[in-house]
Amino acid sequence: MSQENNARSIRPARRPMGGPGSGPPGMHMTEKPKDFKGTFRKIFQMMLVYRARLALVVAFAVGGAAFAIIVPKIMGNATTEIFNGLTSKLTGGGEGGIDFGKVGSILINALVLYGFSALLQYLQGWIMSGLTQATAFRLRKNLSDKLHRLPMRFFDKYTNGEILSRVTNDVDTLAMNMNQVMTQFITSVTTILGTLYMMLSINGWMTLVAMVTLPLTMFGAMGIMKRSQKYFQQQQEYLGHVNGQVEEVFGGHQIVKAFNAENEVVAKFDKDNDQLAESARKSQFLSGLMMPIAMMIGNLGYVLVSIFGGILAARGVIAVGDIQAFVQYVRQFNQPITQVAQAFNMIQAMLAAAERVFDLLDEPEENQTVENPVSIEGLQGEVAFDHIRFGYTPEKTVISDFSADIKPGMRVAVVGPTGAGKTTIVKLLMRFYDVDKGAIRVDGHDLRAFNRTELRDLFGMVLQDTWLFSGTIMENIRYGKLTASDDEVIQAATVADVDHFVRTLPEGYSMELNEESSNISQGQKQLLTIARALLANPKILILDEATSSVDTRTEMRIQNAMHRLTQGRTSFIIAHRLSTIRNADLILVMRDGDIVEQGTHEGLLERKGFYSELYQSQFAR
Repeated sequence: MSQENNARSIRPARRPMGGPGSGPPGMHMTEKPKDFKGTFRKIFQMMLVYRARLALVVAFAVGGAAFAIIVPKIMGNATTEIFNGLTSKLTGGGEGGIDFGKVGSILINALVLYGFSALLQYLQGWIMSGLTQATAFRLRKNLSDKLHRLPMRFFDKYTNGEILSRVTNDVDTLAMNMNQVMTQFITSVTTILGTLYMMLSINGWMTLVAMVTLPLTMFGAMGIMKRSQKYFQQQQEYLGHVNGQVEEVFGGHQIVKAFNAENEVVAKFDKDNDQLAESARKSQFLSGLMMPIAMMIGNLGYVLVSIFGGILAARGVIAVGDIQAFVQYVRQFNQPITQVAQAFNMIQAMLAAAERVFDLLDEPEENQTVENPVSIEGLQGEVAFDHIRFGYTPEKTVISDFSADIKPGMRVAVVGPTGAGKTTIVKLLMRFYDVDKGAIRVDGHDLRAFNRTELRDLFGMVLQDTWLFSGTIMENIRYGKLTASDDEVIQAATVADVDHFVRTLPEGYSMELNEESSNISQGQKQLLTIARALLANPKILILDEATSSVDTRTEMRIQNAMHRLTQGRTSFIIAHRLSTIRNADLILVMRDGDIVEQGTHEGLLERKGFYSELYQSQFAR
């Protein structure tokens, strides 16, 4: 996020969670939106940006359906012409016959209309695909920009998997269903209305007979959809469970093997897999019944129309070719009815996905700028905490009354038990959160008087959770200062005790780190983050448990690199290992959100207070 980018460090993303089983429900194909009209209005306004292309899609969809609707009537004329020719030849004693020229002309006209219909449908599909992908592109860009403007409170509220699902799955669901729904809905409605008009133009009584089967088709489709809905929901839910378990187990396969938990894992997977298979079987079976039932009812309609049409033709009310055309229209009429029912189902999924996307886009943003901001130029790094009070929620206070004065260049250690508020101090310094009461000042200026992005340029961070991206070692160090030259990068690496081990690697600074940076050790990763912070050359430095996950020898190397890193700049060192902060200029001892003691290492030990208890507990036999 932008907050952490400007701090020259980004916390590593946790593995995304798998589907509906984690966090808010995933996009089920039958999930219903909470605000149907409001969400639909937002989608419509979003697509109005492409109103010209949208108008072409509608025109081509209507035109393609209209040309296809006309063809059966023309083909019926050809059948009538052939029938009349044969009849006249038989009744005229061999005279007369089929006018093949006229029949050929009719068939050519039909082929031309089919060609126009296919061309318009192709153009409509091509334009619609481009329109939906352009919409998806805009949404992803808007979501990406939005995430950079959101406060840390939002990221504490939602998991990475939930956010990832909205940016990827929900946008894809919206774009895919929008592409299918719009063209299918427009084409189906046009086909239904046009076919009904053509059927009425042929014969009203035959149209009435054909309509008898319509309610049966609709009720059959709705009944099947209603019964299959719960099984589709179960299928999506168990699919999320299976995906989540696979991701979790294979991400931690070493732990599974270490505790001999393979049998338990396999048993749990088999259980979820059985439930997934059963729900999938039922949902697919029921949804598969829709077409056979629709065809059976449709065939009943064809029989009724054929019988009634034969009677009318025998009486000379309609031509034989009209019966053929009418049967084709009945087939054309029944198919879009089912498609419209399916389109409503996709509309629900589309709106539900869009609703989740728009909810994220409507999240309150963090103010990045202030009026008449203070510049960070020339600041020395003096930090003062003036009776600050803070809580992540109004009912739970984390820091109740915190005060401290830090002079420029001081190395300040913040220690205390878990939950004392040490990391919260870091978040308040970086303005990931604002204090509820009191003030934090840098060189006498309240942090709230700075633009957030410029303020975070003042800080550098080295975290316990090292974050390195897929790329070369040179690129990872240069992330601290993107405009740095290769020589500047190597100089920072040398000061951070990185240059020696990098030159022993197969490709040196050009070596590619993999996705998890597992092709170098934990200590080497930590040294790279120190080199990155050195290159950034911040006025104020924050070291959060930077040596807690390495061995003693590597810790000494990191400590030496950190000592060089902290020289000449104000440093806040958060540590559980009290042995690492003996040389700190000032130690702030926190307990339950307050500073209970402060002083040097020797002075605090002589007081035999809370710090002395913490220190003795770590080194007691």
